[in-house]
Amino acid sequence: MSGIPSAEMKAPTRIQHNILARSERRLLNWLCARLPAWVTPDQLTLLGFVGALMVAAGYMLSWLDNEWLGLSLAGYIVNWFGDSLDGSLARWRRIERPAYGYFVDHSVDAMATFLMIGALGLGPHMRFEVALLAVTGYFMLSIHTFLAAKIIGEFRLSYLAGGPTELRLMLMVMTAAMPLVGPDMVAGTGFSAFDLFGLFVASILVTLFVVQSFTTARMLRHRGG
Repeated sequence: MSGIPSAEMKAPTRIQHNILARSERRLLNWLCARLPAWVTPDQLTLLGFVGALMVAAGYMLSWLDNEWLGLSLAGYIVNWFGDSLDGSLARWRRIERPAYGYFVDHSVDAMATFLMIGALGLGPHMRFEVALLAVTGYFMLSIHTFLAAKIIGEFRLSYLAGGPTELRLMLMVMTAAMPLVGPDMVAGTGFSAFDLFGLFVASILVTLFVVQSFTTARMLRHRGG
């Protein structure tokens, strides 16, 4: 469903250099060719959001038992399936609706991201404020991506060889490690291991936003735009 925000604007160039991009594209094309005709991009967008709800519920229910983290792991897979295939299926069938797809897809993605990462802070393994810092850093970088798509015609889907799929895999590994590592504080820090990891990721995201914004602004200044 991903597209452009205005029918009058030239479609931005999609830039995707993440590690799994080629393998993922082959898999998505294989799936698109085999999905039943009754499956629509909108249904896949909704399915991706259902996956985000599963992730959030698993983290919150892990207060009761770590086995609920399995629900979060399953939710990440469901979220990937729906979120990665909605736009792919629209392009495969040549039924894109650029303005509608762009608006709905990224609006739903924003809420799904807030639920998945924000809910980390509602479980026992990460502080809520740390989770909010991480999701804020992600949204800051997303804002830069949307601005760059409008201003310079480049829609960047990956940074530092990582994209949404790699982020999901990283979160899945972290989730699988939670029962093993536990929520205990790291000596002398007052933070759990997952808090420290969340702060590290947040710092990278904010740094990327600052660097990319400065680089783009300098380029536009020299261009006279």
